[in-house]
Amino acid sequence: QVQLVESGGGLVQAGGSLRLSCAASGRTISSYVMGWFRQAPGKEREFVAAISWTGGMTYYADSVKGRFTISRDNVKNTVYLQMNSLKPEDTAVYYCTAGTGGRLPKGYAYWGQGTQVSVSS
Repeated sequence: QVQLVESGGGLVQAGGSLRLSCAASGRTISSYVMGWFRQAPGKEREFVAAISWTGGMTYYADSVKGRFTISRDNVKNTVYLQMNSLKPEDTAVYYCTAGTGGRLPKGYAYWGQGTQVSVSS
């Protein structure tokens, strides 16, 4: 079992930045693809970014490419999502995930509780 706890969410103005962290416990994350998803009110959960086991490969949704950066520290058992140039449409609950990978929720077995990100215009 892997327990995931997100932090770093909050309210920011458009154009601002936030850095989300995801601290894992229970097992090392080194054997998992780690990802971030988000869900806005009334919308389905959508893929944001993912990173391979060693961090050598990263994947992004087109809507965040060039603005968001995913990274991981397997020693600290932590994953990060640096979000720059935030837009009001980035407002959502952001979830950290661990699993076998892909752009669909079914590829991830473990989920955090989520952290709210709100971007004002």
